[in-house]
Amino acid sequence: MTHLNRRKALTLMGGTVAAAGLSAPAYAQNNTVKVGALRFTSHSASFIAKERNYFADAGLNVEFEFFQAATPMAVAIASGDVDYAVTAVSGGLINLAEKGAIKVIGGALSEEDGIDGQKFLASDAAFQAGVTSCAALDGKRYAVTQSGSSFHYMGSKMAQAEGIDLSFVPLQKVGAIIGAMKSGQVDGWSIVPHIAKPLAGSGALHIIGNVADYLPNYQVTIVFTSAANAADERGQTEAFLNSFSRGADDYAAAMIEGTADQDEMVDLIHKYVYTDRERAKAAPSIINGTMRINTGAALNIASIKDQLDWFKSEDLVDASISIDQLVDQSYVDIIGA
Repeated sequence: MTHLNRRKALTLMGGTVAAAGLSAPAYAQNNTVKVGALRFTSHSASFIAKERNYFADAGLNVEFEFFQAATPMAVAIASGDVDYAVTAVSGGLINLAEKGAIKVIGGALSEEDGIDGQKFLASDAAFQAGVTSCAALDGKRYAVTQSGSSFHYMGSKMAQAEGIDLSFVPLQKVGAIIGAMKSGQVDGWSIVPHIAKPLAGSGALHIIGNVADYLPNYQVTIVFTSAANAADERGQTEAFLNSFSRGADDYAAAMIEGTADQDEMVDLIHKYVYTDRERAKAAPSIINGTMRINTGAALNIASIKDQLDWFKSEDLVDASISIDQLVDQSYVDIIGA
C-alpha cells in the first residue's frame, strides 16, 4: 500500500456496504475528517449530510475542502490532505489507484432515464455556422479541462458514436472553458445541466445533444478515498458512506420525488452553490442541476469498466490495471454487473 505526500502523488500522476444498516463505527469518533468537493449541485449529498448533522450523528467532524477540478482532488486524497471526496473518474485518479494510493468505494451522480442530465453544447459562433447537432462537430475544437478528464471521455465517446473527429483543447478550469466558448475559441463542450441550461437560456451557447443519448446510465461521479482508509479505517469509511447516503436520499425526496420541501432544500444547497448570487437568482440554476445521486452510494460497475477500458484504449493509463485495483467493491451495492 502506498502512502504519498502531495509532491509524490503529483509525480506518480505525471506518469502515464450497502450503506443502509451499516454496523456501529469502530473508530475514534469526532476526529476531523476532510471532504473534497466542488461547488456544484452534484455534491449536494455531502452538503446535506453536513447541514443536517448526519456526519456529526455518525461521529464525524467534517470539514470541506473545495476544488475546481477532479485531478487535484485525487492528488489531495493520495497525499492524505483530504480523507474522502466525490469527483469524476480521470486518468490521474486511475494512475494513483494503479500505484496503490486510492480506491473508489461508491457511486454518486448518474445519468438516469427520465431525469434531465448533462448536455453537449456548441458555441454561438459554431451554432450560427451550422453546428446544430453533435454530428456537425466533425473537425471542430472541443473543450476539456485536461487530457484524461471526464470531459475528454464524454467527448470521445460521442465522437466515436457519431463517427467524427474532434480536436481536444485542454483549458484546465470550467471558467476558462466558458470564456473560450463564449468567445468562439472552441466550438463544443459538455457539462452538467445547472451550468448548461442558464448558458443556453442566455443565448451565449446552444444545447445540441444529451450525454445520456451516448452514455446511458453513465456513472458520472464516484466516491473515493485513500487505499489506507479503505483498508484500515472501515468503521469511519462506512460511517461516511452511510451519512452521505442519507444526504442523497434527502436530495432525491426534495428535488426528484417531490415528497419533501424543495424550497428548503434549495436554501440549504445555496449555502454552498452559487453563493455569489442572491437566492432568487441562484434557485433556478440549483433546480436545473437536479440529477440522480445513487441511493446507498451504489456503484454502476459496468460504467466504471467502460471508462477504464476507454482510458486504456487512449493510452492514458497503464493497460495492466484491473478493476479491482481501482475499486473496492465491498462497501456498497454493485449495480450494472
